[in-house]
Amino acid sequence: MSKHLLIPILLLAFSFNILAKDKYTPIFDGKTLKGWTQRNGTATYRVENNAIVGKTKEGSPNSFLCSDKLYGNFDLKFEVKVDNGLNSGVQIRSQTKDGPKGRVNGPQVEIEMSGKNGAESGYIYGEAAGGWMTPKDKRKPHKHFKDGKWNAYRVLAEGPRIQVWINGRQISDLVHEEKFKSHPKGFIGLQVHGIRKGSGPFEVSWRNIEIIEK
Repeated sequence: MSKHLLIPILLLAFSFNILAKDKYTPIFDGKTLKGWTQRNGTATYRVENNAIVGKTKEGSPNSFLCSDKLYGNFDLKFEVKVDNGLNSGVQIRSQTKDGPKGRVNGPQVEIEMSGKNGAESGYIYGEAAGGWMTPKDKRKPHKHFKDGKWNAYRVLAEGPRIQVWINGRQISDLVHEEKFKSHPKGFIGLQVHGIRKGSGPFEVSWRNIEIIEK
């Protein structure tokens, strides 16, 4: 093969390699819960219409459906819809305390209905890990989360920096060195929040869960 032909072929292969690295990969197959494990709580998870549906159970603490694979730096996309009266969240870089059956802890991307006055969807909470990571003066209520509809989230985690978009609008741009030191890598977890006695049942659904590892 001549040098004139070889160079374009190598350039083309290099370009395909770059594109492959930047391609989102599904981490939910749309049919089963393969690759996911439930931790804490007794809420139920099922697959319905190509979505994971979590349903509350009265008396249960927070429940989490967690990816078996651990992730550090990544670009995550998913869509979520939640019933009135329920808030939720997606854990990132999360862990369990005192062994695999212990309490789920780590950064959580908030999922909350906007209501009349707006809410804190898209800000970062430390689940069983010190409370809000996003400072109070940065947690301005907003209405970018569409109540009763599917909402598109994007979460970009690079080192101590976590950025979150909801429906194309950037909500969070947080740098948290301390939490990155304690939680540099971990599972992704889909939360079904505990509910008050006599309330519910409520459901929260996720679909099109895809990731690019960095």
